[in-house]
Amino acid sequence: MSGTDGKGGKGVEGGPEGPRWHVEVDRGVCIGSGLCAATAPGGFELDAARQSHPVRPECEASDDVLAAAEGCPVEAITVTLAATGEAVFPPDE
Repeated sequence: MSGTDGKGGKGVEGGPEGPRWHVEVDRGVCIGSGLCAATAPGGFELDAARQSHPVRPECEASDDVLAAAEGCPVEAITVTLAATGEAVFPPDE
């Protein structure tokens, strides 16, 4: 990988796998719509209380995870670069 993740330049050299992201769900904001789990079934799960959580809080950069964050109806999902904490989604204004 060239140091970008294909998402407007938000990437870093992350070794042979490419950039790594840290994914969080604000459970106080999550409404349990399940859109994240439907969009990125390998990235998110709903627990017994219908609250979302990332399957792996640190993961390789993924189009599905980014689409899930962008599609969350209450913007409960944040994605940052694992190495630096720089925002991937929602983007810094």
